[in-house]
Amino acid sequence: MKISTYAFVFLLLAITSCKEKTKSNIMASNYTTTKTKPLALKPLKPLVSKEFNNYWYAGEAELSSYKLEQVRYGEIRKGHSVLVYVTEPFLAKEQVKADHDNASNIPVLKLNSTKKFNTGIYPYSIMQSTFYPVSNNTHAVKVSASIQEWCGHTYLQLNNRAEFNIVAHSYFEGEADQSITLKKAVLENELWTQLRIDPKSLPVGNFEIIPSLEFIRLKHKRIKAYKATAKLNPDNYKVNIPELNRSLTINFNPNFPYDIISWEETTNGLTTKATKLKTIKSAYWNKNSNKDEHLRKILLLK
Repeated sequence: MKISTYAFVFLLLAITSCKEKTKSNIMASNYTTTKTKPLALKPLKPLVSKEFNNYWYAGEAELSSYKLEQVRYGEIRKGHSVLVYVTEPFLAKEQVKADHDNASNIPVLKLNSTKKFNTGIYPYSIMQSTFYPVSNNTHAVKVSASIQEWCGHTYLQLNNRAEFNIVAHSYFEGEADQSITLKKAVLENELWTQLRIDPKSLPVGNFEIIPSLEFIRLKHKRIKAYKATAKLNPDNYKVNIPELNRSLTINFNPNFPYDIISWEETTNGLTTKATKLKTIKSAYWNKNSNKDEHLRKILLLK
């Protein structure tokens, strides 16, 4: 019996995160910076890309460790960062990972970005999560960020619905509990996943951008879109946000899978830097025994 290419693809689509072991075929499509329509609740028709499928739907995540030089309180702090990329099926309405395979799921490329460093006696732990459709023709479905240190912790979450809905919680006065609705704009957080799908689709020229949730909270900036300019070179992508005196440069491999080699974030003349140490592919969610701690040594993590 013959079936269409799209039907065949949907038959192959399976859960690909902390529980998946099966494969599917998805690739990116064209990107536009004028994304103002509500997020579609119906799955976008995927196209078959053998290269993309073989790398991102092999039942493993990509784990990359980085040497981190983080600016905090006007000084450089040494630490490490880890970027965890993995494909997942995502529920459009609930905007959480799907536990079961279903044709209505949205295939996403998820990035969990972590930073750990010390400021004097006390440690910082930062994590941002971005869920970006592999169709690459709409904004991230969801972005969240949490920051923990001994003074307290903060949390922000952005959901892509008819508009961007943002909730924020913090121990700082004036930031305690917020609920914000914003018109859609480019998200700095989504650039890191969009790049991994197709660097040529990244926004360039003049546009508005919502800075990374980490930056907003660390610098206590207003949650809104700011004017930005960006330039794409063969092996790096540069974004400048003049009003915030902030720039971001991401250096990446110009060849698939477009892995991130290093990056720099400069604000008010001070620069945070991260340089890759090691990359491995692993179904890390199954590597939670004491015997698996050797994988941290491979990643050069203490």
